[in-house]
Amino acid sequence: MNTPPRRFLTLGDSYTIGVGVPKRKSWPFQLSNRIQKQGISILDPVVIAEQGWTSLTLIQALQQRSPSGTFDLVSLQIGVNDQYDGINPDIYQDNFQALLDQTIQFAGGSAQNVVVLSIPDWSVTLFAEESSRDEIREEINHFNLVNKTETIDKGVLYLDITPLSREATHNPEFVAEDGLHPSEAMYCAWVDLILPAVLAVLIS
Repeated sequence: MNTPPRRFLTLGDSYTIGVGVPKRKSWPFQLSNRIQKQGISILDPVVIAEQGWTSLTLIQALQQRSPSGTFDLVSLQIGVNDQYDGINPDIYQDNFQALLDQTIQFAGGSAQNVVVLSIPDWSVTLFAEESSRDEIREEINHFNLVNKTETIDKGVLYLDITPLSREATHNPEFVAEDGLHPSEAMYCAWVDLILPAVLAVLIS
């Protein structure tokens, strides 16, 4: 009997939808394509994300249009707009805890089928040239410490793409034409990091 295609749900913000690049060049679609090339049947990702969403906005969106069924792979990447909007990290922590619990539920209660991506560091982009880059970097580090701690406590895989995002300092090709968001090449680098971990989840 043929195995049905795997289902992939991805939750987040502008980094999830790939603002600045065509939709199919965003990292979730690149990842799905790479999984297909490994001989694993997987549907296009179900994307619940919008530019500018904070952790609270994502919670509210899921309350309004919660996806149905169980997913074989669920990803979560949220928090850059919490940092940008000056939201208290303690509030972010509470929201992230709630989102992570819900994300695990979308995976049928299987924490091992969930991956969390760290928040990229936008301080290295042209968009940050009128701001304090050191302050942004420090705040991103703090928010990532929060989400990493919560993720590991839940037994969920944490993928740190922040160092890759910082390579844009020396590689302008890693930044989209808008001067802020990752380029197709940057998302490809993320997928290079994500793919082995995800294949281990899907094959297990």
